[in-house]
This record gives sequence, structure tokens and C-alpha cells, in this order.
Amino acid sequence: MQLLLAPMEGLLDFVLRDILTRVGGADRCVSEFIRVTGRLLPDRVFYRFIPELHNGSRTLAGVPVRPQLLGSDPASMAANAARLAELGPFGVDLNFGCPAKVVNKHGGGASLLKEPDRIFRLVEAVRRAVPAHMPVSTKMRLGYDDASLSIACAQAMQAGGSSEIVVHARTKVDGYRPPAYWERIPEIRAAVHVPIIANGEIWTAADALRCRAESGCADLMLGRGIVADPGLAWSVRAAVQGEPAQTVEWRDLHPHLIRFWQMVCADLTPGQRAGRLKQWLNLLRRRYPEAEAAFAHVRTIRDQREITAWLRNELGHFEVSEPSAHEVQWQLAH
Repeated sequence: MQLLLAPMEGLLDFVLRDILTRVGGADRCVSEFIRVTGRLLPDRVFYRFIPELHNGSRTLAGVPVRPQLLGSDPASMAANAARLAELGPFGVDLNFGCPAKVVNKHGGGASLLKEPDRIFRLVEAVRRAVPAHMPVSTKMRLGYDDASLSIACAQAMQAGGSSEIVVHARTKVDGYRPPAYWERIPEIRAAVHVPIIANGEIWTAADALRCRAESGCADLMLGRGIVADPGLAWSVRAAVQGEPAQTVEWRDLHPHLIRFWQMVCADLTPGQRAGRLKQWLNLLRRRYPEAEAAFAHVRTIRDQREITAWLRNELGHFEVSEPSAHEVQWQLAH
């Protein structure tokens, strides 16, 4: 069984990839999407989204990271994929699932699920542009308005050269509303011969077992569920093997919360820092009562020094520095 960390714009970035892969249990990460328009992106853009490229495309815990590209023009996607390939990524992933209005308005993300022929041309162009040994994978939803073209889209991805397909078992119109329709995945699996990975609405080990049973997929991609419960991958592995549940307790998260805050303070502007901590605590409330109390305390605080002082009091002494370069990028580069 392979467990992947999902690409989640504005949430599961390199900071949380670092934290969650330190907790452990995941086999691979996919980055937030890098939007490709009509120009060749400079290297600094790829390094900003995936500083792990400084470290052989692996997190500091050693887990591979596959960059994801999003765009709608085959030539531009191919050119940028070729440039990215020169930086040594762990493959290239293509986004055919983003439901954001601004992305779909410009013909990217889930909007391409209405046009399997365009999907084929995009995947084929990228496949031809990168070295043969480098995997090209894809991520899709069941469809745009409905799932009527799901098989055609998956077959187009396979025909274009995708080596595996992640299926988020909802349409664009469904957004992130439960449920995820895992039972729609077997018909996609039957129509292609490349591996299919199931994604969507996996919050607990019990969800993972049901998803595997209904989808027929051995491999899963975890998103908001593992952000809410950083030990979810270990719990899933234990459940699949019929072993006693493995849990990560709140006290086990203390050093990770400290590192998260240190990294956020090193990487983000002062106006963004408090919001990132609140965002994570808000999801952690689903799993930890202690996170409920922590979120209630910091939700109205904007001052970094006040949050740092509270964390020191709750979690123990630590230092928050203001380095001249992104802390994680510096570590990976050196």
C-alpha cells in the first residue's frame, strides 16, 4: 500500500510537508500546483513552491516530492515541464481537478474534464518533453458537472503517457462537500491498466478501509484528513494490517507545532503568520480537544510575539528567529 500526501493550495505546502513527513507514514508527496500560463517560469518559482528540489526532491525526512503543474496550453506546459525536469524532480504531476473559479475560468484544472482530447494533448506534450525515466502522473476528479466522461478522461491520460492516475471521487460541482463517491472508481480502474489511487473524504482509518473496499484501490491519497490528524497514515497502515491502532497524541505534536511556528515565522510575512497557525489548529480540532482550546485562545490574536509567548507557556521554551533567507530553503541548500 502506498499512501500519498495530497496537493492542497494554501494548506499543504512545503511547511506542512516537512512537518507531516517528520511524523511519518507517508510514501510520497505531491506539491501545491504551479500555475503555467504563456511564459517560461524562472527556476526561482519552482524552488519557491518546492524547496525540496535542493534536497534531491525529498523532504528533510527523506520522503519524495513530486511537483504538480496546472495549465491548459500544451506547448507552454511542455516547455515548463522540461525546465522543471532539469532541476531533478521526483517526476511531474498534472492537475485536472482544481475546482477554483479563477482556474476554471481560464480553462485549467477541472474544466479540462469536459474535453478528453485536450487532456490527451496536454499529457502527451509533457510526456514527450521530459526524460523517459521521469514519471508523469495525473490527478483528476470524476468530472465537471457529472461523471459521464470520467472513463474517457482517464483513458486520455493513459494514452497521453500518464503512469498513474489519482481520482478524487467527486466532481467539480461537488467541490469538497461529502460524500466522496468511491464506488465510481472501479469502472475507471477497469477501463485503464495504469495504477489508480483513490482520494477524497478520508478522515479516519475506518474511512480508509471503506474507501479501499469500495474503490478497489490499494493505494490512497490523504488530504485534509492527515492535516487534521497527523498520525492518520500510521493509523491506516495499522488498520490495513489488522494491528492495534497507532495514534499520535497531542503531546507528541508539541515539537511539531513549535517547528511549524518557527518555519511559518521564517517564511511568511508578518501579516500571514498568525493565520497559518489558526488554519492548522482549526483542522486539528477535529481530532484533538486540546486543539479546540488552543484555537479558542489564539483565534483573535494577530501579534506574532503574543502567539510566541503563549506557545512557549503551553509547549515549552523555544526560539523564533528572523533569518535573512527561508529557513527550510537554507537547510535544504546546505
